[in-house]
Amino acid sequence: MSGSRAKWRQAAAVLAAAALGVVSASCLEYRFSNPEPYVGPSRPAATQTSAAPTQTPAATQTVAPAPVAGIATPLPPGPITISVSDAVMIALANNQGLVVQKLSTPIARTSEQNALAVFDPDVTADLGYSRGNSRRAGTPFNASSAIDAAVGYNQLFPTGTTVQATAETASPLTGGQFFASRVGLTVTQALLRGYGADVNLVGLHQAEIDTRMTEYELRGTAQLLVAQVEETYWDYALAQRSIEIFTESLKLADQQLSETEERIKVGKLAEIERAASQASVAQQREGLINARSTLAKTRLALLHLMNPTASDFWTRDITLKTLPTIPNIDLEAPDVHVQVATRMRPELNQARLLVQRDDLTLVKTKNGLLPQMNLFITLGKTGYAESFLNSGGNIFNKGYDLSVGASFEYPLLNRDARATHQRAQISRHQAVESVNNVAQTIEVDVRTACIEVARTKEQVTATAVTRGYREDSLKAETEKFRVGKSTSLLVAQAQRDLVQSQIDEVSAVVSYMKAWVELYRLEGSLLERRGIDCPGREPVQMPPEKL
Repeated sequence: MSGSRAKWRQAAAVLAAAALGVVSASCLEYRFSNPEPYVGPSRPAATQTSAAPTQTPAATQTVAPAPVAGIATPLPPGPITISVSDAVMIALANNQGLVVQKLSTPIARTSEQNALAVFDPDVTADLGYSRGNSRRAGTPFNASSAIDAAVGYNQLFPTGTTVQATAETASPLTGGQFFASRVGLTVTQALLRGYGADVNLVGLHQAEIDTRMTEYELRGTAQLLVAQVEETYWDYALAQRSIEIFTESLKLADQQLSETEERIKVGKLAEIERAASQASVAQQREGLINARSTLAKTRLALLHLMNPTASDFWTRDITLKTLPTIPNIDLEAPDVHVQVATRMRPELNQARLLVQRDDLTLVKTKNGLLPQMNLFITLGKTGYAESFLNSGGNIFNKGYDLSVGASFEYPLLNRDARATHQRAQISRHQAVESVNNVAQTIEVDVRTACIEVARTKEQVTATAVTRGYREDSLKAETEKFRVGKSTSLLVAQAQRDLVQSQIDEVSAVVSYMKAWVELYRLEGSLLERRGIDCPGREPVQMPPEKL
């Protein structure tokens, strides 16, 4: 009995070794890299996920340690004192919209595991018991029973190879003579349709492309967030300056009204002159009210973008450390900015990835046009004995069974596969045209942004000159009024024009700064110019045209 057990263990070990050898020889080696979708200040070169150089043209000091992706950065209590770069870094660490977008890449990466699951080994086990009670004519009833057991191993490999290994045993019905135990190995190889790793790994490679697309989506979201933060920051500075202008103008209007009242009392002016001065005071007060409302709404918008972690952050004031100044930047030729956009715009890189994805679909559909032709080989050994253990030991006798063959299948018209392949070809052509359309739209956007930068720069100079003339005009009207050669209405008009010119001057500077931000966003370089790391940095190459 002990010898039979030893033979059975030997048989099991040999079968396991054979199956392991087949698996090891054909197993797909795939290593997942799961880098964190980091968005934040540029890290040292040794820890950067990309080997490309990082431009850091602007200071990126923060009010707290460099934020880590997905980890909120708390701020000290009290008013929030920030520079424009501080506001950007706080938003990158805390903004809820960016936090949501960061989760898209880990979610998409799980699809790669789904695609690999096709090649996962499948282990099966069956155990059955049967019992019956029957008789032949003229004989008593005869009870019978049997036990069947089987284990199996199945796996598909990227080469188009399917491996099935089985080990099974069956006890004879009551009254039978022998137990039967068998081990078998079947290998089936696709020769035409389904052959090769190029075809069988299409799903995996498409899942990888889908993951990369989420990285470019994240980059686009991050760039838009940075642009919104900077533009809102400058809008907040403009609102603060507008309040200062209207406050000062209201003081002047009050002084003008007091002076008018005095001159009316002494009889140097008619009563009707009071109305113009009063209207001027009311108008400046109205402007001040609107400016304060704009400041309050802009403060909420900036807080929403930064999303400080304090529970009462909606009520916190904001103090700006960076004030609007004319940037000392020379505008390059539009073609230069278009070339940068061609490499770095996330939307364009996503469109190119779609073409690569369609190329993989073409590989699969083209293979689907081929006939189904498989080659198979089955090798098995069976042992018979009057006992279960002895039947396992007898597997290693000289007896065996071997079968080799091929199967062939091909629909005569094959219209389904042809239509699928044709659809894939048209979709690929559509994706290419989409790339061209996106590239053209981006070029228009960039060239328009260059025009806006040039316009706002000229506007800065023009508004400064206008403001100077308006100051002189107000001085002149005020002096003429004091000597009785002007009216309160003309003074009020001159004062209103001066206020508008002062606001226009500050607005022009802010618009000029925002125009640069928008240009950098449209060419896709805003994160690089601000020294911010983000996935989706590498440009995607357009695959060659398919014949």
